[in-house]
Amino acid sequence: MPRLRLALAQTNPVVGDISGNLEAVVAAAHRAREAGAEILLAGEMVVSGYPIEDLAAQPSFLRAAHDAVPRLAARLEAEGLGDLVVVVGYPDGPFEPRLLGTSNAPTAIAQNAAAVLQHGGVRARYAKHHLPNYSVFDEYRIFIPGDELLVLRVGRPGEPAADVALIVCEDLWRDGGPVGRVLQADAGLLLVINASPFERDKDDVRLPLVTRRAQETDTIVAYVNIVGGQDDLVFDGDSVVVDGRGAILARAPQFREHLLVVDVDPADAGDAPLPEDVARVEIALPARRAVPDIPRDVATPPDDREQLWNALVLGLRDYVEKNRFPSVVLGLSGGIDSSVVAALATDALGPDRVYGISLPSRYSSPGSKDDAADLAERLGIHFTTQPIAELVQPIEDALQLSGTAAENVQARIRGLVWMAESNMHGHLALTNGNKTEVAVGYSTIYGDAAGGFAPIKDVPKTLVWELARWRNEHARSRGETEPIPAASIEKPPSAELRPDQTDQDTLPPYELLDAILELYVTQRLGRDDIVARGYDHDTVYFVAKLVDQSEWKRRQGAIGPKISGMAFGRDRRLPITYRPNLG
Repeated sequence: MPRLRLALAQTNPVVGDISGNLEAVVAAAHRAREAGAEILLAGEMVVSGYPIEDLAAQPSFLRAAHDAVPRLAARLEAEGLGDLVVVVGYPDGPFEPRLLGTSNAPTAIAQNAAAVLQHGGVRARYAKHHLPNYSVFDEYRIFIPGDELLVLRVGRPGEPAADVALIVCEDLWRDGGPVGRVLQADAGLLLVINASPFERDKDDVRLPLVTRRAQETDTIVAYVNIVGGQDDLVFDGDSVVVDGRGAILARAPQFREHLLVVDVDPADAGDAPLPEDVARVEIALPARRAVPDIPRDVATPPDDREQLWNALVLGLRDYVEKNRFPSVVLGLSGGIDSSVVAALATDALGPDRVYGISLPSRYSSPGSKDDAADLAERLGIHFTTQPIAELVQPIEDALQLSGTAAENVQARIRGLVWMAESNMHGHLALTNGNKTEVAVGYSTIYGDAAGGFAPIKDVPKTLVWELARWRNEHARSRGETEPIPAASIEKPPSAELRPDQTDQDTLPPYELLDAILELYVTQRLGRDDIVARGYDHDTVYFVAKLVDQSEWKRRQGAIGPKISGMAFGRDRRLPITYRPNLG
């Protein structure tokens, strides 16, 4: 069997930054060459970044991405890397709109493609077949599908060749189609380029899929994924290579860039005729050269809580860095949500780029004010205090406000202050709302919900507490100061907009509330279906009503990192005007 050395480049592309993305591929190619690799595999749409959304409908953008690919091939040749086979993903086009059955929209002018580069040119091209149209994906609307499997017959002088198939992301997930043809074509190695977003427990699905496909096709599978944050998506990397029995040969770490290098032994190429809809391209490698041995590189994913924390940190960091914000600002109440957001921001950016503001009202307890100051000291972030009573009182008096209207003025004054700080200094304003509050509308629009990014928007309240405890445990295990004050974790949560207020004055206990929201929002069960599972009828109907009538708030809220299988925004699209028929 011909041994091949692969390199999988787990890079962090920026949508639109074609030149910067190509620099990352070239740097990876140099490192791959130094490691003795013969094939370098980069991620799906790595040339343009992913997802490009309706940039796929802009001919000028498509031409720029298309033209960058041969330029990349020429540069690799000029820099002495011409022998290296490099596979990159990119959006190809513009094409004339065309329909292929019912598998794409009639207006699409682009393809989600992969190019095979060698010796200064584009040797082969593959277009993604299966265009996902669920969850966060919208590819059916913007891409034209491919209809042919690509097989590279890779050989070097005096040695047997190997057949190497190439597919893109969703093509691996669907039965039949390109995956079925891999077995028919008797390929010994399957290369899969991906832009697969992270979500909790995704690895419980993704890795078994890769191993199952390897076993089904009796093929070594090399799966490369991009890494990084893009708006509300987080890509975790976790690239992996498995053999035909499903055993892991190499695995990259999550949430950081990495070059994964591994030796594989694909079966010799056969002489059977090519199946229908399979194209084969001959790829000649130079004579085998002496290369250094490589250590076994198999990363072990951390536990669930650390994965979630790392995903939130990466999503926040990349949103700040890729949009070129110098720093972030947020309100510090002394409560659990702002404490966790401040800790995430500090881990993501370092303490000198985080500005916290305490905004006490006449209802703020001394403990809350002390906890906010304690948090800032533990984290080492910038900290100021701006009491709001003198700002609130004239508005209340002039408008003769009371009740909820008066409470909301306090929240809106707070939002006004941190947005003013954002305007003055260029900070990105962070908003501290968690998923539970976002679900039931437990926030003040244009007040505490004001901000440009919501780091825990997809984190239920009970998980916020869990992550806070984990972060403190993690600090203790490293001999560091616990970042989050124990009082912020242990005290009953309160907006402190009126005397002796707690969240449970108007909401069910959070353990019960999150359980109902899991069924209603994530699992999409109806009210009566949830009641049938043993939950109180009035509580279920009350919670569902809160969720339904808060859609207008969610539409206006900041984005935040998606870490669940059902995040508000891309995943869950419901009408604002909705009158459920409850009988």
